Amino acid sequence: SGLETAICIQIKSSLNSCICFICFWAQISGLTISLADIGYLCISSIISVSVHELGHALAAASEGIQMEYIAVFLASLFPGALVAFNHELLLALSKVSALRIYCAGVWHNAALCAVCAWALFVEPLILSPFYIHDEGPMVLDVSPTSPLSGYLSPGDVIISLDGIRINNLQEWSQMIAILTEHYENSQNHSLPGNSMKTSVGKGYCVPYSLIEESKHISLKGNETSCPDELSPFITIQCLDQAMPDDDNLEVNHQRDGGELHCLYATDILNLEKCGDGWGRIRNNRSSCLCSKDKACFVPLLSTGVAWVEIAYSNPPLQCSQLGTMRVVDDDNSRENPCVKTFVFVGDVNSMKPSVLLTSYQPRWSAKFGAHLPYVLEKFLMFTFNVSLALALLNSLPMYFLDGEAISEVIIHYLRFLSSRRRRTILQYFLLGGTVASILIIFVQVFLVLL
Repeated sequence: SGLETAICIQIKSSLNSCICFICFWAQISGLTISLADIGYLCISSIISVSVHELGHALAAASEGIQMEYIAVFLASLFPGALVAFNHELLLALSKVSALRIYCAGVWHNAALCAVCAWALFVEPLILSPFYIHDEGPMVLDVSPTSPLSGYLSPGDVIISLDGIRINNLQEWSQMIAILTEHYENSQNHSLPGNSMKTSVGKGYCVPYSLIEESKHISLKGNETSCPDELSPFITIQCLDQAMPDDDNLEVNHQRDGGELHCLYATDILNLEKCGDGWGRIRNNRSSCLCSKDKACFVPLLSTGVAWVEIAYSNPPLQCSQLGTMRVVDDDNSRENPCVKTFVFVGDVNSMKPSVLLTSYQPRWSAKFGAHLPYVLEKFLMFTFNVSLALALLNSLPMYFLDGEAISEVIIHYLRFLSSRRRRTILQYFLLGGTVASILIIFVQVFLVLL
């Protein structure tokens, strides 16, 4: 009948609105939707929509209302589904029974969110016989355009950033955010008259014998005369108040000149660190002072460029069994054959989206199954978000959504008002909810574009 068709159109419009909202929100939030993400979105949409409509169907069946038919369709290339009921029988129900049917879809989506959240919580425990969790993010893929391409490859395990141990993806993201903020707040380290700056106190104790072999340079504007394979370094003045002896005072005085030298970055990575820019002080000595036969040199970088040490490992099975990859924080990690270190010089934010990582490492040496935890985690997260969006959208007092019917039933119980006033309040309520929701979306778009 025409009323049945109206109900179907209402449900279909609800699904279209939900899917468009999800895609639109992902775009305005600055997220990049890959082809794989579209696949996750389609599958999670099918499951979330099916659970939503199943909730309506089960609630209607419990009230003695049979389904007329079930339909599956494509909405803007995304899958959807609906169930149609006899509208006359639906109107004949009590308001409480009708409200139970209208709210059933939302409650089933909420239950699906709870199941996904529980599955994400117990996933490390369930997969523990086959995968190691939270012992370093493992590289699954590196984009050819990534600044880390050529250094990292699938199967490598990130050990640390600037000496700070990285156990999982959350710590990786947090450390990148900290480094980004650290370099953004380092404008006071810039050298006067140009845009060159030091690496915010990340120094190395370079022996004077190595300094004598290096090339002494001068700074010309914003550039140095270092060859491409060499990096410019400059001595820094120690700001430590406590100085053990006169020899250190002499060394400190020699550093005050701020001499520039060209050095091979690979030659100094394993040297003792100095300066207060490192994440961890390894001993109780002064963080700046080196021994009297060494000087503290820091890299000289352009503004907006970071210097980040990345330690990683792609150990054979015996390395994992011996646990040698876990001693990176110790001084003897420099001789550890299972740990390799390279320096990333560039924008820290460009590292995160260009490499695909997972917090799980297979317990076997084969690469088969390495992507399984990532795929499962991604699927659960997409299903949680889509189901949550579907539940929230259908809870709002908006036209063409379940919230319209729910609001109508709730306002019906305002018996102290006349029928005409209740209809007027319902229209204003729905209009206000729809306009407010649209305004919130536009405000979010405006904030993202700023």
